Amino acid sequence: MPVQDSGQRQAAETTTGDRDSHRHPLCRTLYLMNTPYGSAPVPVWERPEPRPRAAPVPLSREKIAATAIRLADADGLDGLSVRKIAKELGVGPMRLYDYVVNRSELLDLMVDAVYAEIAEAGQHSGWRATVLAIVHRTRDVALAHEWFADLHGARPHLGPHALAVGESTAAALSQAPGVRNIDDLQRALGALNAFITGALRREVTERRTARSTGTDLTAWQVSLGPYLNRMLETGRYPTVARLVIDGAHLSAEETFHHNLTTILDGITSHPHT
Repeated sequence: MPVQDSGQRQAAETTTGDRDSHRHPLCRTLYLMNTPYGSAPVPVWERPEPRPRAAPVPLSREKIAATAIRLADADGLDGLSVRKIAKELGVGPMRLYDYVVNRSELLDLMVDAVYAEIAEAGQHSGWRATVLAIVHRTRDVALAHEWFADLHGARPHLGPHALAVGESTAAALSQAPGVRNIDDLQRALGALNAFITGALRREVTERRTARSTGTDLTAWQVSLGPYLNRMLETGRYPTVARLVIDGAHLSAEETFHHNLTTILDGITSHPHT
């Protein structure tokens, strides 16, 4: 039996049927901790790895997450299943439940592995350079792992690598001239995270739309050009006309950087009360 911290306990749970086929009995050990709301599972990052087995294929949470990420990159989250991951690893599905108790934990591991890639942006000489590096690295990683955008922006990610990225970002923003106290820092982080979530989802959605329709954004705009010109010529949409005719038409990367710097400019200035 593994050594437990004070306030933690183990419980053996037997369930009839695995989560894929409902044909095999499942017996696993759950690590529980006491909270003000009752017992709750110990987060996957704090549970010890299962004892090594005398099996042809060694497993670890890191190996399972890496395989799941590779499959999700290819087929998206909808095509991800424990059975498919197990097949890719060359093991039975039930072995994976020694390492993760459900799909939610699997996604937690995958997300934190992606944050490890974001953490590679590192620290830079000034607060602004640090934030720019982290956010641009986040975009690069999200475009490499499009499913990450689907999981970004809900409840905070609290894995160790996610916390490290959060610490680096918050520490950098706390040095911005317009951030005078903890309330300013919370507002700055909220604005920055809202931008990142929206920008990533928009860009990933456009990439998926281009693939599914076979028409990229430029071709789509050209196809609707005659209609849009007729509508603008009515004079009912003068501001939209200015945007279409006189506005800069930037690439996705340029748009992301421009909007990010606008957010940081706003953070730099003292907020109005």
